[in-house]
Amino acid sequence: MPIDAQPRILAHTGSLIRRAQQRHVAIWMREVSTDVTSVQYAVLLVLEHLPGVSQRELGDELDLDRATIAELVARMVRNGLVARVSDLQDKRRKALSLTTPGQTLLNELKPRVENVEQVLTQHLSATERDALRSLIGRLLIPGES
Repeated sequence: MPIDAQPRILAHTGSLIRRAQQRHVAIWMREVSTDVTSVQYAVLLVLEHLPGVSQRELGDELDLDRATIAELVARMVRNGLVARVSDLQDKRRKALSLTTPGQTLLNELKPRVENVEQVLTQHLSATERDALRSLIGRLLIPGES
């Protein structure tokens, strides 16, 4: 049913974002992994590009609160995907990096994630896809709540 023909509540921005996220999760589980979430993938990707970041810095990069990032990192350390070591200059700071298995997993997942992008946006032109990303990005700019 076209968006314009749906009951008003289903056409609200929040409802559409929730439904798009549900579709993303379903495609992710089919195309990428039922074991690795898109957030875990994002952790691997950030650590590939910013090795040695702290847990707080990683949380800031992913816009995750302290409790969520702490549990996520702990789980990934237990699973052998992420290493956490004391910083040489500041022993209180823990530097995070990918392990060899973490890098291997990331390399395996990258083409699958690209496929998710294609499946998710297949009905959009390149211009529409770029506009969608830009508009969603603007929704994520912190502001008054």
